[in-house]
Parts: sequence; structure tokens; C-alpha cells
Amino acid sequence: MPKFYLTTAIDYANGDPHLGHALEKVGADCIARYRRLRGDEVHFLMGMDEHAQAVLQVAEQAGVSPQIWVDRMATRFEEFWRQLDCSHDDWIRTTEPRHHRAVAELLQRIAKRSPDDLFVGEYEGLYCIGCEEFKQPAQIADGRCVEHPTRELVPTRERNHFFRLSRYSEQLLSLIRSGSFRVEPSIRRNEILRLLEAGLQDISVSRHRVAWGIPFPGDPEQTVYVWFDALINYLSATGFPAPDYQKLWPADLHVIGKGITRFHCVVWPAMLLSAGVPLPRQVWAHGYVQWEGSKMSKSAGTAVSLGEAVERYGPDPLRYFLLREVGFEADGNFTWERYDERYAADLADGLGNLVSRSLAMVEQYRAGVVPMSESETPLDLAGRATAEAYAAAMDALDLRAGAEAVWSLVATANLYIQQVAPWKLAKEGKDGELETVLAALARALYRLAVLSGPFLPGKARLLWGALGLRGEAREASWSTLEAPPVGGNTIVKPASLFPKPARV
Repeated sequence: MPKFYLTTAIDYANGDPHLGHALEKVGADCIARYRRLRGDEVHFLMGMDEHAQAVLQVAEQAGVSPQIWVDRMATRFEEFWRQLDCSHDDWIRTTEPRHHRAVAELLQRIAKRSPDDLFVGEYEGLYCIGCEEFKQPAQIADGRCVEHPTRELVPTRERNHFFRLSRYSEQLLSLIRSGSFRVEPSIRRNEILRLLEAGLQDISVSRHRVAWGIPFPGDPEQTVYVWFDALINYLSATGFPAPDYQKLWPADLHVIGKGITRFHCVVWPAMLLSAGVPLPRQVWAHGYVQWEGSKMSKSAGTAVSLGEAVERYGPDPLRYFLLREVGFEADGNFTWERYDERYAADLADGLGNLVSRSLAMVEQYRAGVVPMSESETPLDLAGRATAEAYAAAMDALDLRAGAEAVWSLVATANLYIQQVAPWKLAKEGKDGELETVLAALARALYRLAVLSGPFLPGKARLLWGALGLRGEAREASWSTLEAPPVGGNTIVKPASLFPKPARV
């Protein structure tokens, strides 16, 4: 069974999660569920980034210690991700001892293997507390950070430990161009290539007398720079530096937002090269969730909270909307109008209606028992073609196309019902043809339960049970999609999968 180690960016503990965070988490979860479906031994990591100046500031404003604050935020974030049915296997926090050990070890390996890569110097520049980063001129617009335009940049000068990032420009260019280190999608890869072609500057990897963070090894007046600290979480969760960390490492996929590609596609691999640790295989940088053209963020505030979005229809419809409508590559808009339209058309009138009418006919015409007919139908051919298109899209991390493939089968099945008119076959006494149709519909529902599971895990579980199947759809073998084993099952018709509220 092949290993698949998947991570998301760890969430910064300075405020509540929003829809942008949710897009990343449900997208990564969708990938994790798909890889499990294909037979991979998945290890899915999520967690919290809990150090640095901004966290210290919000804790002070709340009148609590930093540790109490991050404990509170970690609980809040994890509750949201469990509510959205994220299936992560591990939850790492940068305040954990296992992470502190890994940070110290990686710095020591760099110092031992590449001693010239660490040096002490003075840094002067404009610091964005929102990004926890010294900003370069290209990252500033109208005197503000492009990622946090509501925050003032802070002029800062201090003695720091530096990392010789400039040494790794050519090596990283070669690795990315050859595909040895994959940066996707292509628009993000091209941005990173242009950055590397322009040359890199050495970076500060410590902060002077920042009270909340990991002490820099050998220099108690310095704290490890939060980004240097945070990136190492992906290694910490493998048990690094224990020898068996390589059972998980290298990571197969880092899922991140497009705003932090420089850290993950330049700084992080350079750190690993310096320490002699293998690089992750791929980084995927998704776009932003926007509201009326503006990025949703903690600092700017948003017109819709994550809690409101979950409450409207439940977790599964929100997962589906984010991945189908917003998408997992470019920026996309969230509006209540589009959310309501998608819910009504795709879920209530689409999949929900198909499930309801198909199971009702099995119940009405065959006392709830799926016929044993194995006759091939056009719907079966469409089901197999859908599975192939779905796999191609999901392998390419094109989650929107994966969802579109599933819903093409929903449309095909609904059209099939209209074309073959089972009610007419029943009225005319064409029992053999009727059984062929009902069995084909049950097989289509089986395929839809399996293929929709990464997007709609809760509803897929309900559909799976409604087909009289044991366990869960996520436990199905991919090979069963060729000829779904539903004949002879007694269906258990559920309540409406997607009830239609009065406003839609």
C-alpha cells in the first residue's frame, strides 16, 4: 500500500477561522479521502501556528497568557474542522515539545552540515506583523503590505541570525524546472521561477527578545523566527529526528494558500537542502475566497462568518460549494445568492431528487429490494466513463473538474429516468425491462455514493446506508465501481438528503 503524506498550512492562532481557511482544509480533506479510496495509506496533517508577535499582542488584549490564548484558539479551530468532517490523522501545534525538538535539530543539522549558511548580522526593514515577515519592495503597495493592507508596516532594526538563502537560487531553479520539486498550479510555479531568476536575498531567521517563541539554540536573547519555526511542523509530525521519521517523510503534498508560496517553495526547500533532508514532492497553492472581489481575512474582516456559512445548509453543502464554485486553483467569489443557487440546482434538485425518486421506485415496484439484473445499460457505460474522468481530474488535483464529473453522472441518471419512464414499464407489465432499469439506477447511486464521498462525506454515508450497504462508502474498493454489488439489497429510504428551505 503506497504512503501518501499530506499536509495543510498550519493556522495562525491570532483570530477565528474564516472561509479561506475552510477552502484549504476541505480541499485537502477531499484529496485525502480520494487517495484513501484509491488504496493509499494516507497520513493527513493539520494544526496550529502558535508563536510570534501577533499572538502575543492578541493574548495581551484579551487579558490572558499566550498559552491560554493558543489553547483556546486550537480548540476553536479543531472544532470547526471536525464540524466540516475533516479526516486528519494528526493535529500538530508549534507549542508542543515534539515540535521544539525538531526545530532545534534542524538548526543544528544546518550548522553542522552547512556552517556558512548561518551567520549573525543586522537587519533593517519594514515588518508586517500580519505576515510576520520583513517585506520586500515588491510586496508593498501604497506603503502597506499587499496581503494586509489595513495594517501599518513597522520599521525595525535589530541584530539577528541569518540564513544564507541566496546560495540556493540556482539549485532550486533546477529542481523546479526538472519537476524533481513540483510547484503547482503552473501560474504559481511561474511566479516562483521568476522570483528565483531575479536572485534571492539572505533572510533573518531569528527575532531579538521576542518573548513568545522557541529560543534560538545557543543564543538565549534570540527567538527562532516564526516562519522558520512554523515550516518545520511538517517534519515534527513525522517524529523527526527519530530515525523512523522517513516512514512518512518526504511529504507527498503540501497544500497552502498562494500568499505563502515564497516560504514553502523557496525558503522551506532551501532549509532542507542546507540540512541534508529530502524535499517534499509537491506544493499546491490554491487561490483565495473572495467576497465581492476582496480577499476574506482576519484583519480586514468579512461579510460572512464561517459559522454562518456552515449553519445555512450544513457542512456538506458548504464543502461542495467551496470546491465546485470557488475552486481550488484561482480566486473565487462566495455570495449567498450563488450558494443558494448551487444548493437548489445541484444538491436539492440534482442529487437529492435523483436519490429520492430512484429509491422510491425500488420501494414501490419491488418492495424495496434491488433487482438482481446485471444487464448492461447506457447508464452503466456513463458510470464507468465518469469514474475515469473523475480519477483523471482528482489525480491532477483539479477538484472542480472532479465534482463536475460526479454531477455529470447525476444529470445523466436523471435524464435516463425520463427517457426510460419506469412508471410506464410498470404499467405495461414489462417486468424484465423494469428490473434492468431499477438495477442500473441502484448501481448509479452506488457509484455516486463512492465518488461524491470526498466532497460530501456525511451525505455519502447516508446514501450508502440507504442502499442497504454495510460500513461506509469511503471503505469501498475502487474496483467495485466497475460492477457495483447492490443486487438483492434491501433499501432503506432516508429522509430528504438536501431539504429545500423556503427561501430557495
